Amino acid sequence: MNKTEMAQKLAKKAELTQGQAAEILEIIFSAHPRKGLVAIALDAGDKVTLPGFGTFSTKHRGERQGRNPATGKTITIKAKNYVHFKPGKTLRERVEK
Repeated sequence: MNKTEMAQKLAKKAELTQGQAAEILEIIFSAHPRKGLVAIALDAGDKVTLPGFGTFSTKHRGERQGRNPATGKTITIKAKNYVHFKPGKTLRERVEK
């Protein structure tokens, strides 16, 4: 399901226009700077927990050594922060069925 399809389904379930539903999704999930409630919370180092659905958080991976597969040469892979999602029990059990 893509964003447009999700907006259509949200509009139908919540009795909104498709434009209003798309705007709500943009407010919550946008990854653009200073937009998106989830991204803003993650930028601040907070976790976003949706009970039953899951938790979005950030993790840090330190600098490490790797190998260039083309040349076999050892390279240094830079440290970075990344987004992590842990599904909630209810979602996990539903998908397992």
